[in-house]
Amino acid sequence: MSLIAGYIMPHPPIIIDKIGKEDVLVVKKTKDAMEKIANEIKNMSPDTIIVITPHGTVFSDAFTINYKDLLYGNLSTFGYPEVELRKNNEISLVEEIVASSLIENIPIAKLDNDLVKRFNITDEIDHGIIVPLYYIEKEYSKYNLIHINYSGLSYNEHYKFGMAIRNACENIDKKIIIIASGDLSHKLSNKGPYTYSPSGVLFDQKIIDCLKEKDIRSIINMDADFVNEAGECGKRSIDTLIGTLDGYDYETEVLSYEGPFGVGYGVVSFKNFIKDDSKNIYDILLNDEIIKHKKIVENEDEYVKLARTTIEEYIKNGNKINVDKMNLPVEMLENRAGVFVSIKKHSLLRGCIGTTGMGMEKNIAKEIVRNAIEASTKDPRFNEVEEYELNELVISVDILEKSEKVNDLKELDVKKYGIIVESGYKRGLLLPNLEGVDTVEKQLEIVLRKAGIVENEDYTVEKFRVTRHK
Repeated sequence: MSLIAGYIMPHPPIIIDKIGKEDVLVVKKTKDAMEKIANEIKNMSPDTIIVITPHGTVFSDAFTINYKDLLYGNLSTFGYPEVELRKNNEISLVEEIVASSLIENIPIAKLDNDLVKRFNITDEIDHGIIVPLYYIEKEYSKYNLIHINYSGLSYNEHYKFGMAIRNACENIDKKIIIIASGDLSHKLSNKGPYTYSPSGVLFDQKIIDCLKEKDIRSIINMDADFVNEAGECGKRSIDTLIGTLDGYDYETEVLSYEGPFGVGYGVVSFKNFIKDDSKNIYDILLNDEIIKHKKIVENEDEYVKLARTTIEEYIKNGNKINVDKMNLPVEMLENRAGVFVSIKKHSLLRGCIGTTGMGMEKNIAKEIVRNAIEASTKDPRFNEVEEYELNELVISVDILEKSEKVNDLKELDVKKYGIIVESGYKRGLLLPNLEGVDTVEKQLEIVLRKAGIVENEDYTVEKFRVTRHK
């Protein structure tokens, strides 16, 4: 029977009566939409429900799928352990999804006892699963569950994973429903968990409009920095769900959208799937990605081009390039400065190494070469960059100005100044204008933690400006 329906559902615990209490009335549109879905699912009586959640263990380089026979979780994190869910796992379909993913070279990890012990993680289902299923359970409970955590991989890779899920479902003689669990922007207002950002409203509007119009390319091709600035958690769940629909036409309906607490809640249904080869767009998405990356590289200035050339030559051939033989701008060859080279992949940090003061080398160009190699191979937080990743990297180069002592924290500005803290031998640095660092307090908290300095310790603060090349 394969997939018979799909849904995008938010997961705010406040939508559960005993948790939200009077606040449930504020999200009535969302509650009504989720109750409607519960009745639809009751009428369809599926054998299995697959839920893609953002709030389990998320690996940067692989999806995870739960291998336990019995899936269990509760909302004790929110103070309500009595709100729980216990479901049988659909192991036969789990095995099909893993096999289908591996055939397509999609990295997927089995969330079993070995993985739990190895990484000291949990295999319990989280509120990203419990909340969307809460109203469904009231109406219909005769289904097995599959628990999947999305990954830090690209939007295209999530779409491709959705295709693999679809292929797996077609090998099973069961009625299956897939749910993309996720809230939209968390920055719709200062009432939310994050500081307000205009990108939040724009992101939610674009997602909802694109879903209405079935404009899948625009969803997958969203700029990653824009998505991050919106502070969402549901994008990759949605990418996976719409990937299951590649090669199909379908009916879609936005059942509700609201954001009363500064967080966007969208409820959307996908039904009546009809095979249509004209809807096969994965190859188009791959080509879009190639064109996008080509534009990024074409717009890089000499500083970033040097960093990229350095990384590519070192990763491919193990060679350190000689800047003395290159036609570089005079200021890169005659000036010295501290330099940070930052590498991102799919909007996530992939490596960052830098130097302060006058740097370690005799000029900025050599400093870039040194730190580009270090950032791609020696950042202790990450494995070395591999050759297959080179076309997915976004690189920036920060040239640091001389730092100056701060006597009053009012002198700081997270957008304009990076900061250095120091206490004895302990020292920490944080660059300015970083994603998610919106206040001086947050900036100081992070840099003190990096330095290993406790808040009541005596420490000095310095500020510095940077010229960012990206």
